[in-house]
Amino acid sequence: MNSRMERNQMTVTKLDVVRRIMDTTGLTGKESKQVVELFFRTIRETLASGEDVKLSCFGNFRTREKVARPGRNPKDGTPFEIKARRVVTYSPGPTLRRLCNEPE
Repeated sequence: MNSRMERNQMTVTKLDVVRRIMDTTGLTGKESKQVVELFFRTIRETLASGEDVKLSCFGNFRTREKVARPGRNPKDGTPFEIKARRVVTYSPGPTLRRLCNEPE
């Protein structure tokens, strides 16, 4: 049994979010899916344009430039260059951090 199962945790999928919106708002499945898709599309497009996304009580998404650096193939030790790239970072807000650290 994997450690996630031992801790009695599950993964929440986009479909789970759609169903939760359906159950709590009275929107149809199609409308709920559109809301979820628009939400994630807005976040993707905002980050792709170089802007930060700040979600109150949840956290912040930022893009960060990483410079090129030397790397090594772990199989055979051959050196190569890891190319420069832009990555997305996430830092939880204080409310989420507090909720995650409350005793069960």
